[in-house]
Amino acid sequence: MSERTDAPGPLRRRGPRPLALHLSLAMLRSSASAAASASLNPAWPSSNPGFLPPAAAAIAAALRAGGSETAFPAAVLAEAQRQDGALVAGIAAYRRHPYVRALPDPPSLWAEGGSRLLDYGAPGAGGPVMLFVPSLVNRAYVLDLAPGRSMLRWLAGQGVRPLLLDWGWPGEIERGFTLTDYIAGRLERALVAAAGVAGGKVVLAGYCMGGLLALAAAGRRGDLVAALALLATPWDFHAGGAEAAGAVGRMLPLLEPVLALSGTLPVDALQVLFALLDPWGVAEKYRGFARLDPAGARALAFVALEDWLNDGVPLAAPVARECLAGWYGANTPARGAWRVAGLPVEPRALALPALVVVPGHDRIVPPPSALALAAAIAGARVVTPAAGHIGMVAGAGAERASWGVLRDWVRGL
Repeated sequence: MSERTDAPGPLRRRGPRPLALHLSLAMLRSSASAAASASLNPAWPSSNPGFLPPAAAAIAAALRAGGSETAFPAAVLAEAQRQDGALVAGIAAYRRHPYVRALPDPPSLWAEGGSRLLDYGAPGAGGPVMLFVPSLVNRAYVLDLAPGRSMLRWLAGQGVRPLLLDWGWPGEIERGFTLTDYIAGRLERALVAAAGVAGGKVVLAGYCMGGLLALAAAGRRGDLVAALALLATPWDFHAGGAEAAGAVGRMLPLLEPVLALSGTLPVDALQVLFALLDPWGVAEKYRGFARLDPAGARALAFVALEDWLNDGVPLAAPVARECLAGWYGANTPARGAWRVAGLPVEPRALALPALVVVPGHDRIVPPPSALALAAAIAGARVVTPAAGHIGMVAGAGAERASWGVLRDWVRGL
């Protein structure tokens, strides 16, 4: 990306963010395992040790052996120390990796505040114009992550002219924005600019939270939108886990002092919310990274993706309140109670071609949440690739899982 006023300082890598949380979770897990090991029943586990991983099999053998009150706790402690050591080794390997993202930005066609409309089409390129709307809480370049992992550059080579709305960093003005300001204001003005480039209607595509913003904009400005693609977009926030979503909504009062202090929900606070979805997932993937060849393609892809994950964007306080209390707490989208500029967002009222891509292994947006949106759009085409939330746009199998699907769908409009 081009120079940013908020670029990290000399200590380039700050992840996994927040580091203190992930280290504390690992310590808690190890401490709880060691404490519990002294009182477990020697009859457990009863499963066939031949089907257990080596570490679990060793612990099971120590437990069955009996005769020594220290054998099993010692085995558990040794395994906990091994896992904690692998976690620290993985974090250290990530932080010293030499990878630096060097993809240059394409030309900007329009700008407002910190936001830009980037043109990934070749000079003078024709083809259908697609405006991509990313989430407000992550950098837009996940759709242009690295050579061979850029959905936008791949589509540009397939006869599509992709435009990317890079929301940028919320400055003094944006910190007071509501979702209405972003959708009925900035997004609609970017859509007008994109339609001017296209000489008519454009295909609007939204990813994750950006899909909700794109959906609302398409309902408001059908005169500018030819078709709508929604990638891993939530709708029914209580589908597949109402209690967990409600718990996120109930966290808002605890976050109010932070929101009042900075006018935003800071990046590390957002990362805590994401960590609650899978508390042990970050530690597990860093243990895996410790085993990789640092010069290998898998390690390079891991670092590129982790750099993006840790390079987040704070969320304007009014938007944070709407999302946490409204989307997660009250499930306003699925209940028909979510309003933009005073008008309800109604997917059933859309009268345009729609593609809904629901990755089957998504842990950020549970498939039932996204499928509820597909069911609410008449005639929507639904695709369910065997991919994860991020893997569908930037993974090794993304071209097969979703890029090609998107290209073929646009060509067939």
